[in-house]
Amino acid sequence: MTTLLVNIHDEQQERVLLAFLNSLKYEYSTDSQSEISDAQQKEILRRERDFKAGKIKTEPWEEAKKRFLH
Repeated sequence: MTTLLVNIHDEQQERVLLAFLNSLKYEYSTDSQSEISDAQQKEILRRERDFKAGKIKTEPWEEAKKRFLH
């Protein structure tokens, strides 16, 4: 089995593609979770503001990874 990822840019493209797949009785799944929620967006923006204000800092990936492995 092969997986094909398609980037759909608007509702019209989505309708056309789904109609085509359905007409050929293709089995498919959609992933609508690629969009972030309002709460996630607010958290990202809050963290960005905190970073720009110097309240948080970055660190090398190797250092950050240690926190999750222990």
